[in-house]
Amino acid sequence: MIATLQETSNMPGASTQTVVARLEGISKNYGNVRALRGINFSVHAGELVALLGPNGAGKTTVVKLLLGLLQPDAGKVRVFGGDPVNPQTRVRTGAMLQVGRVPETLRVREHIDLFSSYYPKPLPLEEVLAAAGLEKLRDRKFGDLSGGQRQRTLFALSICGDPDLLFLDEPTVGLDVEARRALWEEIRRLVERGKTVLLTTHYLEEADALADRVAVINQGGIIAEGTPTEIKSQTSGKRIRCITSLSVASLRQIAGVVEVKQDREAVEIHAAEAEPIVRTLLARDPRLSGLEVTSAGLEEAFLALTQDNGQNQGND
Repeated sequence: MIATLQETSNMPGASTQTVVARLEGISKNYGNVRALRGINFSVHAGELVALLGPNGAGKTTVVKLLLGLLQPDAGKVRVFGGDPVNPQTRVRTGAMLQVGRVPETLRVREHIDLFSSYYPKPLPLEEVLAAAGLEKLRDRKFGDLSGGQRQRTLFALSICGDPDLLFLDEPTVGLDVEARRALWEEIRRLVERGKTVLLTTHYLEEADALADRVAVINQGGIIAEGTPTEIKSQTSGKRIRCITSLSVASLRQIAGVVEVKQDREAVEIHAAEAEPIVRTLLARDPRLSGLEVTSAGLEEAFLALTQDNGQNQGND
């Protein structure tokens, strides 16, 4: 069973861990748009929490509230027991955000030196360069970097102060597979050193590989929370992969199908049960080939949770 927010403190290990960041009864509106609606959310010391949700679900708003970049309309935000805007709090946090710009004429090492000067005990330059895989780019101007190299530089800036709490908002966007895996290893090392990480990502594989705990947010509310295994256990779904002449639109109309996506010459069908759908596929397309059926993963659980929640919201 997924732990609800009220049960979080009773999760294995959570009761003995210090809460380093907390949202209590938080609501936030942007004009007539209700971004967050009375949510409670905690992050414990030494854990990596992945905050997942569709676009516009409220993930970035949560991060900005915890960084003190936004103020709530109702509720309380606490980081290290105090206001996130306090200087004593800010020197213990680091952030890699999707928004924001840095000067393009400064070199990579100059950016790191500048950001390091904001912290009382920053990491050595060489250690930061190595962690972000930037040793050979140290003298390159930021404006001359590729998209992936810029991402790695922004990661370096987020860790250069040796923060106790690190916010990573979509950190691996634009990275190739090798660079993404290397960054995963650095994130794991940070957690092994006792650092706390709040990660937002659209890569479900990333959350599955890194997170101690996953929180799913949709339409401004936390709808599920637990370990990746607990989240995945909420759906007994299956993934069906095959090559078929049937259109994606027609596949989505089959009873029991949760989602369909094209994958090169094949399609992937996410469903609660595989057998009735496979029988329908074979009846409608005698030439169907390359049939594979596997157990559902975090992606399927995420889709099931957010779609069910959207349907429930629509019925309120």
